[in-house]
Amino acid sequence: MAQIVSLAASPRTTTGKGAARQARFQGKVPAVIYGHGRETQSLEVEAKALEKALTGVEPASTIIELAVDGTKTRTLIREIQRHPIRPDIIHVDFYEIHAEEKVKLRVPVHLAGNPDGVRNAGGVLDQVTREVEIEVMPDNIPDRVELDVTALKIGDSLHVRDLNIPNATILTLADLTIATVVPPRAEEVTAPAPEAATEVAEPELIRKVREDEEEGEGAAAGEGGAKPEAKGGTAAPAKGEKTEKVEKPKGGKES
Repeated sequence: MAQIVSLAASPRTTTGKGAARQARFQGKVPAVIYGHGRETQSLEVEAKALEKALTGVEPASTIIELAVDGTKTRTLIREIQRHPIRPDIIHVDFYEIHAEEKVKLRVPVHLAGNPDGVRNAGGVLDQVTREVEIEVMPDNIPDRVELDVTALKIGDSLHVRDLNIPNATILTLADLTIATVVPPRAEEVTAPAPEAATEVAEPELIRKVREDEEEGEGAAAGEGGAKPEAKGGTAAPAKGEKTEKVEKPKGGKES
C-alpha cells in the first residue's frame, strides 16, 4: 500500500520567474496543483517541510494529502524539479486524485536477493529497467515492486511479465528486460612492447662505402697503378717520356 504524507500549502497570488525567485529566497518552493478538470492553481510550500515529507519515501508512488486553506486534497507528485547543481527542490507539480478513480503512475522496481550467477560464477547483476507504469486504484498503489533475482544464473534474465503487482494493471511492455546476470568482465592484459629494432642510419652506410673505396684506390696507387689524369682528361706523362703533339688537319673539324 502507498504511504500517505500530509503537507500544508498556501495559494500563490503572484506568478512568473521573479515571483518564484522571491518565494525561494523566503525558504518556500513554488508549486502547482491540477487534475480532474480543475484549473491549475499556483501554490507554495515550505521547503523544509517538503524535504521532510519526502524523506524515506518514493515520491512518485506516495500519496500527498495537501491542505490548502483548510481543505485537504489527495494528490500524487507528477514532477519534481531540482537545482542543476544543488539538491534543492525548485518546483513541484501535484496531481489531484479521487478514491473512486484509477490513476496511472510509475512505481520503482527493487531487486531482492543475491543471484546464483554472482555468488558462484563471479557474474555481474545488471538492472536494465528501474520502474514500470501501472494503472491502479489510489488505495492499492504499491510503494514499490520487489523482484526476486536469487535464482538467476549467468545469461538468465527477468522481464516485466515476471512481475506480480496485486490489484494493478501493468502498462509497460511485458517483454522489457528488468534484470540480467552477465559474465564477469575479463581483465585486459597489456602485451609487452617489442624491443625497438636498431636501425643503421643511411649516412653511416654511405660514409663506410666511401672509406672502403678510398682505401682501395690508395692501395692501387701504391702498387704503381694508373696515374691520375691531368686537367682536361689526358693522363700526365711519366718522367722521361716524350709527348707527341697531334695536329688537327687544316680546313676540317676534329673527328
